[in-house]
Amino acid sequence: MNTGKPETEGNRASHAWDVSGSGQGVGAAASSVAVQCDPYDTPPGTFDDRLAAILVGRGLATVAQVNDARAATRTLALPLGRILQARDLISEAELLSALSQLYGTAIVDLHSDAPDPALAGSVPAERAIGAEAIPWRRAGSALVVATARPDLLTQLEQDLPPGMRLLPVLASREKIASAQHDAYGAKLAREAEGRAPEEHSCRVWNPRSLAGRAYLVAMLLAALAVLQPGVAIVGAMGLAILVYAANLTLKLLSLGATLIGKRPPRPEGAAPTLLRLPVVTVLVPLYREAEIASHLVRRLARLDYPPERLDVILCVEEDDAITSAALAATHLPPHIRAIRVPPGTPRTKPRALNYALNYARGTIIGIYDAEDRPDPDQITRIVHRFAEVAPNVACLQGQLDYHNSTHNWIARMFTVEYASWFRVLLPGVQRLGLVVPLGGTTLFLRREVLEAVGGWDAHNVTEDAELGLRLARAGHRTEIVETTTFEEANAAIRPWIRQRSRWLKGYLVTWATAMRRPVSLWRDLGTWRFLGLQVQILSAVLGFFLAPLLWSFGIKLFGLSHPLDPYMPPAWYPPLFATMLFGTGVTFLVALVGCRAPHLRRQRVFAPLMEFYYILGIAAAWRAVFETLFRPFFWAKTEHGQFGGNAEIEAGDTSQPRPPQSFSASSLSRTTKAMDR
Repeated sequence: MNTGKPETEGNRASHAWDVSGSGQGVGAAASSVAVQCDPYDTPPGTFDDRLAAILVGRGLATVAQVNDARAATRTLALPLGRILQARDLISEAELLSALSQLYGTAIVDLHSDAPDPALAGSVPAERAIGAEAIPWRRAGSALVVATARPDLLTQLEQDLPPGMRLLPVLASREKIASAQHDAYGAKLAREAEGRAPEEHSCRVWNPRSLAGRAYLVAMLLAALAVLQPGVAIVGAMGLAILVYAANLTLKLLSLGATLIGKRPPRPEGAAPTLLRLPVVTVLVPLYREAEIASHLVRRLARLDYPPERLDVILCVEEDDAITSAALAATHLPPHIRAIRVPPGTPRTKPRALNYALNYARGTIIGIYDAEDRPDPDQITRIVHRFAEVAPNVACLQGQLDYHNSTHNWIARMFTVEYASWFRVLLPGVQRLGLVVPLGGTTLFLRREVLEAVGGWDAHNVTEDAELGLRLARAGHRTEIVETTTFEEANAAIRPWIRQRSRWLKGYLVTWATAMRRPVSLWRDLGTWRFLGLQVQILSAVLGFFLAPLLWSFGIKLFGLSHPLDPYMPPAWYPPLFATMLFGTGVTFLVALVGCRAPHLRRQRVFAPLMEFYYILGIAAAWRAVFETLFRPFFWAKTEHGQFGGNAEIEAGDTSQPRPPQSFSASSLSRTTKAMDR
């Protein structure tokens, strides 16, 4: 078709889309693609002008709504129709019908009329996903492509052999994603399993070999204890004291850095107006979440960020019928979509994240967990802060808190521990210039940096901490930001131990993987961060194993003899007792400082119990060692919605999901000024 009209970005692909002479070898389904009307029957102007005329003419949108959406198209690579759909002003069915009239082509059902699988290789997976398209049929020398974004099909032309044309049909976004899963899923899943560089990944581990080495070391230590008990006792006690001193020193330095440190100043020349808000993709891995799905969608719908610039992807394992059924019964807003993750090994959260990253639209990638309730203004704050910080700040980590903190004693202690970690220790670690081990949720990354370092290590069960180390090795920084996400605390001993053992196992695996090449690690991090990492990861885990040895000094208070008596002067015991009491006081002080926020102050009464709470960590540490040796890639699933979290969070938040909004430049400017104040 050649109308003689000038080609624009919105319509340039439509010149080649006359399929009214359906080619040879095409069946009845393909022949139905014949042009029904001329897309240029609409008033002259750009592609969006013509689409706007159709939508307004059908009464699907008002002129004011169209004008607001048109303003957004000037700073966003989305067409008018998709912006209106994202704002929930028109449905996808209404948009496809209008596009069908505009392009003069058919709407097909990819479930009942599936794409020809032999054609999948004609378009690379990354281009098909980027264009929201899938090869559907051959029509002579033309390739018929099903798409939800006909404005993007020109991206596929460079992959076609000479002489082949592209012809469009329309299909829903969900069914195109399903067809892409069938065509490309297996390949993308294999890539997701090995995305992280091999030299930084634990996937090369051989559990049998590792277990054999560990058995040999254990036998040697046992022999030493039998043949040289004095050496064994002094060595064990000396190591316990050294680890305790290292952990205490890091805690003191972090506390001091938090108390006297200030927020880094805004870089020179960085005065963001936020008039060009970036697209933010939020990845939410889900697995067996029957109770959490509907609550999660309501919480995510409250995020106060332009919906056309928010891309929420729910990552669902393909064989997870429980979560799939829960989502099928839940209405998903237009900017929230579910992506199926093909089966594979290992079945871990980072593997699902790597797979879903292929579908992300954003330049900023965020992570939430299934039970999360983020602050409504969290995305806006993150975007604002990214615009302020230096380019080498690749990650912003939010604070985590618990919305079921009053459920029982364990939940209260978990709340105090998280307050200490995210409000005192991590900010201190950041200000000390050490490696920041990321949390598994409420972290936001620059996409180009995330892809440059290789995404997540699919085999590491603490993919967050490992990624934080890899970012630091690549010269990037992480900053803790003052925005909070509320989670559900594990409030029973057994699930608490399962979850903590996974974290400790991940720490051990991360440390052992990095230390395969210690010289390279030292060169990447520098001496200060290299030494700090030994304390942050190795000493943190060893502390749980060695704590009972330090507690054994308590028998001296009752006048009993200690195995260390023959090797240590009696005058050394009082300083050791004093040091241990001082360490307990520091833990108490960190907890008090961490609970400064008004909603946490009532938890301060439990701060003196932190040392007793950490006793649970000993059982978790022994389980972590066992799993490191025999099941290093096993992911112990944390069940959500088991401890009153959903009821408490819904009772405490009666706000409704925000209605569709129009975000103009002036309103964004007002938002920025308000945040600056």
